[in-house]
Amino acid sequence: MKLQLLTASVLFGYVSAALHKLKLKQLQQSQFDDIDVYTRALGQKYMKINQNVLRGQQIGGMDRHDIPVQNHLNAQYFAQIELGTPPQTFKVVLDTGSANLWVPSITCPSLACRLHQKYDSSVSSTYRRNDTDFAITYGTGSLTGHISEETLSIGDLKIHSQLFAEATSVFGRALEFAKFDGILGLGFDSISVHHTPPPFYNMLDQELLDEPVFALYLNDKQNKGGDESEVTFGGIDNSRYVGNLTMVPLRREAHWEVPLDAITLGENTTYTEDMGVILDSGTTYMSLPVDLAESLNSEIGARKGHNGQYTVRCKDRDSLPDLSFSIGGSNFSLTPLDYTQKQRDVCVSVIRGVDFPEPLGPLAILGDVFLRRWYSVYDFGNRAIGLAKSI
Repeated sequence: MKLQLLTASVLFGYVSAALHKLKLKQLQQSQFDDIDVYTRALGQKYMKINQNVLRGQQIGGMDRHDIPVQNHLNAQYFAQIELGTPPQTFKVVLDTGSANLWVPSITCPSLACRLHQKYDSSVSSTYRRNDTDFAITYGTGSLTGHISEETLSIGDLKIHSQLFAEATSVFGRALEFAKFDGILGLGFDSISVHHTPPPFYNMLDQELLDEPVFALYLNDKQNKGGDESEVTFGGIDNSRYVGNLTMVPLRREAHWEVPLDAITLGENTTYTEDMGVILDSGTTYMSLPVDLAESLNSEIGARKGHNGQYTVRCKDRDSLPDLSFSIGGSNFSLTPLDYTQKQRDVCVSVIRGVDFPEPLGPLAILGDVFLRRWYSVYDFGNRAIGLAKSI
């Protein structure tokens, strides 16, 4: 699939559109890392999709499918949203890898709910009852509840009649000690539980945006300094990137997925055959097929620990080669400081091995470690992803 560059007229339309910005806060990453849990969690998020749906989700198809989805979140960034009238505030992860909005309910007795902000429908004048059952299973927990309808505010955008899930039962240590209250999915409705329209769909249906686009700028406090991360709805903020913005058509519409042509570490290139790559703001690291991940970790001299985690000597990080992904015919690189992270006294490789069976796989998933380096644009109208070097 050939690379597509934004034409001058299209780019001008995007950057001249009215921008609606929402600041994102960075969470402190946990020092504990269980590779087995991480692998199971990604499996729950992506491998519970109906396989026939994936076969039918080539771009251009108009069929809608009922897809049971189970998600996992391992993220570092959250935003504040408001539900109801008067508004009730929640911290939510903005997740391009899922498509539902959920928050804890006031009726939830679980420890995870007691430790987080809870939605109370009884005090809202804009609440509308729905009561459709809702359930999500995670790699390390689960939640159940029901669908409700409410007014949702995201920054300066007010969305009316937004369907969302009230979680009335939440289990799992990962959710109990999460630093966010809920999740706001930015994926396609084809992966939404019950095909509940995601908030971005309602932004478009209610004509709140000039352009059917949103973009993510993720800042790393350690490496970039003080500028806050943000999501932009309705256009592109050209002050957040340098160089050309490269647009790549989606491979299929189940996720924000584009073709991955090759991976290069230093001088060594591995050509990937019929492989897709998903940009997932709801996960921290990157995952590649197991054999490829193990080969790359071996090339950088990483050693596998008892918990499956690969570590490198911190003093060697600066001498390691760049890691580059060929997407749609263009290369997008990470430095060794991007694909390794210092955790306490050790430096950990963020290259993880996860095998996804066909028709979903072979598949790579690039999370926040990639999105911090590359400004990402999600073009719903043209079914494409844009990437440019983040400032």
